[in-house]
Formats: sequence, structure tokens, C-alpha cells
Amino acid sequence: MKILFILGFGPIVRDMSASTRLYRDALGIAFKEEQGGYLHTESVKGANTFALWPLSEAARSCFGKDAWPADIPAPQAWLEFDVDDVQAATAELESRGYRMLIKNQKEPWGQTVSRFITPEGLLVGLTFTPSMREKP
Repeated sequence: MKILFILGFGPIVRDMSASTRLYRDALGIAFKEEQGGYLHTESVKGANTFALWPLSEAARSCFGKDAWPADIPAPQAWLEFDVDDVQAATAELESRGYRMLIKNQKEPWGQTVSRFITPEGLLVGLTFTPSMREKP
């Protein structure tokens, strides 16, 4: 078997209203709606990376220690959106009431990232990743 590309990725939604506020209203993703409330889009470019990220490493990235805090639900998956301006995107989500776990953190490999937990339990990063940007 040879995987050719990631066809799709998305959360399993428990609270459609909260999820729609985040993905459509705050992140600006335009969705088509199908019967049963299934929202989808084919207009966001595909994933450049698929990875199995150990929870201990995610905890280290967000909190500087190997253990995920007991008072924050452990994420079920991770998703990163590379954005044009991490600081502005972070400020916008905070203004809408989303709690950032880390804000505008510069990683050793050059990425700048802010992370938060979605209503579905995804660990979402808003990133600027120079190595993934198209060269002029």
C-alpha cells in the first residue's frame, strides 16, 4: 500500500454551534452544508505533514513538561493552520474567548506557533512555518 495524500481531516463534532463559531466565524473557513448538518470544504489546501505526535511531546510543547495537565482535556488529535500573521490570528481568537495554551512561541526549527484546544478536543496550532512556505 502507498498513501498518496491526506484526503481529509476534521473533528468529530459534539457541539455544532461551538464548532461552527470557531471554524467558520473565527477562522473564516467557508463551508458547504449537506443534509444532516454535515459541513465541508474543498477550498483549503491539503496537509503538508501527517504525524503521530506523542502526548508527552505535545505537553512539552504547550506546557514545558512531559505530562498533560489534569485540568485540561487531553487532545484527541492535532491540526495546524499556517496563517499569514500568527500574532493577529492569536489576538482575534482570544478576543472571541478562546484560551491559548501557548502564544506566538518561536520553536527551534523556525516555526512560530500559538495553540489551543477546540470544543471537540483537537489541539490546534496557528503557525508561521517558513520551511513550508513556497519560495518566490
